[in-house]
Amino acid sequence: MGQTKLTLDTNGLISALGWKGKPHQIFLKCVNGELELITSPKQLVELQRVMDYPKFDFTLEQKEKFLNLILEIAVIVETHDIVKVVKEDPDDNVILETALAGNAQYIVTGDSHLLQLKEYGGIKIVTPNDFLNKDKIN
Repeated sequence: MGQTKLTLDTNGLISALGWKGKPHQIFLKCVNGELELITSPKQLVELQRVMDYPKFDFTLEQKEKFLNLILEIAVIVETHDIVKVVKEDPDDNVILETALAGNAQYIVTGDSHLLQLKEYGGIKIVTPNDFLNKDKIN
């Protein structure tokens, strides 16, 4: 079946940059070529915006290296469908659009608005912990 394709939501990417938890483990699997990371220009714009939040205190060098690494390893897809599924947090729709455009099998997120969907367009929506505990992925 080939590599497992996933979209790691923006908060997951932020966690991968700043901490050594489960999103970081998943991101490392993408870096190592074990998983295929799907992202989009829309998500990358959101990521840049969020990385600039003062509460994170990332250096310019950290942000640039991280973005360059994502550009190097990820499949970047153009989103064409405008999804309006998550009303409470419309930014979450970008994640759905990205995963759909890239034919991802999983959306990995800690976001309750996305997790309550459980699945969208045939894409499973799971927590980082659930994703890492799936036998076929480890």
